[in-house]
Amino acid sequence: MWEYPNIDPVALAIGPIQIHWYGIMYLLAFLGGWLYGNMRAKKIASWNAEMVSDLLFYVAMGVILGGRLGYILFYDLAAYLESPLLVFKVWQGGMSFHGGLLGVTLAMFLFARKTKQSLFQVADFVAPLIPIGLFTGRIGNFINGELWGKVTDSPLGMAVYDPVLQTVVHKYPTQLLEALLEGIVLFIILVIYARKPRAPGSVAGLFLVGYGSFRFLVEFWRMPDAQLGYLLWDWFTMGQLLSTPMILIGLAVMIWGAKQHKETMGKA
Repeated sequence: MWEYPNIDPVALAIGPIQIHWYGIMYLLAFLGGWLYGNMRAKKIASWNAEMVSDLLFYVAMGVILGGRLGYILFYDLAAYLESPLLVFKVWQGGMSFHGGLLGVTLAMFLFARKTKQSLFQVADFVAPLIPIGLFTGRIGNFINGELWGKVTDSPLGMAVYDPVLQTVVHKYPTQLLEALLEGIVLFIILVIYARKPRAPGSVAGLFLVGYGSFRFLVEFWRMPDAQLGYLLWDWFTMGQLLSTPMILIGLAVMIWGAKQHKETMGKA
């Protein structure tokens, strides 16, 4: 079994100024998205480098505001009502992917209106960029020592100090599993799928199905948030409940897009 390296969440401290690894992971996410976005823009006639930079500004706002608000509403509203200043301590974690997705969806809608594109056109462009942020975000969770899996005797378990049990136990490093599945694997799937022309919404739909499925699966090994526990029938977690509509919506978008594309080709 592995031992958790207990990484200092503060990467650099200069007097009272502290730079946290969690924030650095977000910067790397946007940098990676910008670089790959520019690579994609060169292959799509309707996109250019300036549009990619503008889009990432919209997306960054959506991720930060939506992710924070989503976590507060979905996972720990009582704590933030009791201590409102916690809202600003983003370096401690507390970002919801599902909330961030809603924020990004609104950002894409506004960007689509500005550039006179359809929402699906923008979403299909953005979808392969998102796993980059998912990967770096999960690494940030690992460095922060948060979102651990269940206690296990499996060789995959990692020795980590549990403040509740006040002892060292072995837990699944589900942050790393999510970094692998939601980050690397999903990125490869979307890059390969997006190489060929697809029906509008298909790439975005595949992202929703892929992320939702991977997240739903990992939740079986991941510990639910302590303040929520298990929800539906004392079996499913909040992450699984929020991922289920993602899968269904993604499938619906892909089916609708394929049907529209077939009808368009039939009229041509």
